[in-house]
Amino acid sequence: MDYKNQVAQSIVKALANQLDLQTVYEKIEVPKSTKLGDFAFPTFILAKTLHKAPQIIATELVDQIDGAGYEKVEAAGPYVNFFLDKVQVSQEVLNSVLTAQSHYGDATVGNQGKVPIDMSSPNIAKPISMGHLRSTVIGNSLANLLAKTGYEPVKINHLGDWGTQFGKLIEAYKLWGSEEEVKADPINKLLEYYVRFHKEDQEHPELDEEARKWFKKLEDGDEEATQLWQWFRSVSLESFKRIYDKLGITFDSYKGEAFYNDKMDEVVQILEDKHLLKESQGAEIVDLDKYNLNPALIKKTDGATLYITRDLAAAIYRKRTYNFVQSLYVVGAEQINHFKQLKAVLKEMGFDWSDDVHHIPFGLITLNGKKLSTRSGRVVLLDKVLDDAIDLAKQQIQAKNPDLANADEVAHEVGVGAVIFHDLKNERMNSFDFDLNEVVRFEGETGPYVQYTRARAESILRKAAQTVQADDVKLDDANAWETVKHLQAFPETILRAVKAYEPSIIAKYALHLAKSFNQYYANSKVLVEDDQLNARLALVRSVSIVLEISLNLLGVQAPKEM
Repeated sequence: MDYKNQVAQSIVKALANQLDLQTVYEKIEVPKSTKLGDFAFPTFILAKTLHKAPQIIATELVDQIDGAGYEKVEAAGPYVNFFLDKVQVSQEVLNSVLTAQSHYGDATVGNQGKVPIDMSSPNIAKPISMGHLRSTVIGNSLANLLAKTGYEPVKINHLGDWGTQFGKLIEAYKLWGSEEEVKADPINKLLEYYVRFHKEDQEHPELDEEARKWFKKLEDGDEEATQLWQWFRSVSLESFKRIYDKLGITFDSYKGEAFYNDKMDEVVQILEDKHLLKESQGAEIVDLDKYNLNPALIKKTDGATLYITRDLAAAIYRKRTYNFVQSLYVVGAEQINHFKQLKAVLKEMGFDWSDDVHHIPFGLITLNGKKLSTRSGRVVLLDKVLDDAIDLAKQQIQAKNPDLANADEVAHEVGVGAVIFHDLKNERMNSFDFDLNEVVRFEGETGPYVQYTRARAESILRKAAQTVQADDVKLDDANAWETVKHLQAFPETILRAVKAYEPSIIAKYALHLAKSFNQYYANSKVLVEDDQLNARLALVRSVSIVLEISLNLLGVQAPKEM
């Protein structure tokens, strides 16, 4: 089904091998309009060697090309335009989709290689806010895409369950908290104490010293500090899991920062053994001048370790545990420099597998143009956003289909799916402003629009009330051609998304497929009893299959009715 390769071979043969297949393949373009064909070859590359104008070369080349397998091949200025045999291609594509079903687009490029994905990673004792959405859903979608192409993803929720903030939280709890309050409303109360601490310490800087003492006690294994930390961690995890359940996202590991406490000494020892540690103003650093990076601060003047020390320990642990072929960190773009340093230090330590470590950065979500912040208390809770999205979806479903049997379940799938889809349709490095009313619309470039299109396809199939035959799909309908071409492009689209670590490629693909199918449906009568009925239903069924796969790759459900 690689029709581009078919075109390339036709050109190479016509040129009597004056150009190699790879060169020709890379030069072939897809015209913006199907009026100019399905593929186009620009002849400029041949002008110097043939000493002719590109327009003349194109005309002569058309005469040399074997037209078998094409509707037509024609010259248009300096281009040779290829029009594929629509009936033959439609038959091959629809048969492939109907035969493979949910496995359409599967690939084996990953060879079952393990890929740990560091994602989501909320801080204990703080609510999951909208600020955590991107890492969570981008990481989940990448895991789905990697699994689809033969890798074995390992989703790791690297919890923020250690650090000086726990000293602050313990001090705040000791000053203003109560066990009854925390038990009644754990996350919100703990956040309230944390925010209050940061307001109070502006006028009472001595609070910072008390917080440092509490964290030192925690590091030293003090019984009271440890019990409070474990309590804060357990109630936080319970809260987090409720939200992950709502999103339909699971993890393979919840090993967070605390897990690596006893693994950092080895990192420091390796750095010392390799004479990589240098003293700088009382601190210990690794010089990264040769990478054009600032020094990596490994130990502060008081001997305390930093994030990078812990991340080095985590990287080494993951390589030993999973023997990964890639290791991904789905973390905001503001941490780009940190991960450059991490890779550079690993390289200096002699770990060549550092080349397989990849930071997957992303832009910010803003509300009314403002960045979300926990410390200042300007928090937009993800749980609340998802509930509001579900309510909005329910209102629209009641207006459009008041008799829908499982309305609550569908409203959940549509509302949550809308939030996920909206995030993932944006290229991950782009920041965007969040407006819930725009997100949960049933029209436009939204998740509900794609879901509704899939539900429409299922509705047509229910009305037809007949089994679609995969071996009778000879579709001769010009209106269907754009949709067929989108279906044919799906496997290659998945591979592109994996290569670029870019779920938006799939989201945009789903939007284009939905749009082309809706245009087809508007211009063709599907349920007409004639010799093409099964072929048309095959197209409808194929669209339903591929839209469902696309949505699922994004972590979005695809209801059959809406």
